[in-house]
Amino acid sequence: QVQLVESGGASVLSGGSLRLSCETSGFNFGQYDFAWFRQAPGKEREAVGCLAKNRNTYYADFAEGRFIISRANYGNAMYLQMHSLKPEDTAVYYCVRDLSMFSRNCQPGTFTRMEESDYWGRGTQVTVSS
Repeated sequence: QVQLVESGGASVLSGGSLRLSCETSGFNFGQYDFAWFRQAPGKEREAVGCLAKNRNTYYADFAEGRFIISRANYGNAMYLQMHSLKPEDTAVYYCVRDLSMFSRNCQPGTFTRMEESDYWGRGTQVTVSS
């Protein structure tokens, strides 16, 4: 059974940092692309960035230079390190696995397609206050 479990969400002050984790199970982690999405209250869900199976990463404009996606050297986890957090980063953050190992949707400008995946975690809340 495919499982993705996010953790690490918290309330922080503007300018602070947080590291989110996504622990996975039920499949071979190294064969898939992954992504982080977020959804703020009253707003549409948006892609934050993605991690390809070859370890390449790509980011949305708002995340470039502030957020870093990485994976565990051993194990089946992905991380989202966030720096210089702003109140507008307040959202529920979700970990997503690509639909298929052949999909390879983690590409520049196209990783938003992973929103169509069936494999999502339940999310972790990040709140940034000024």
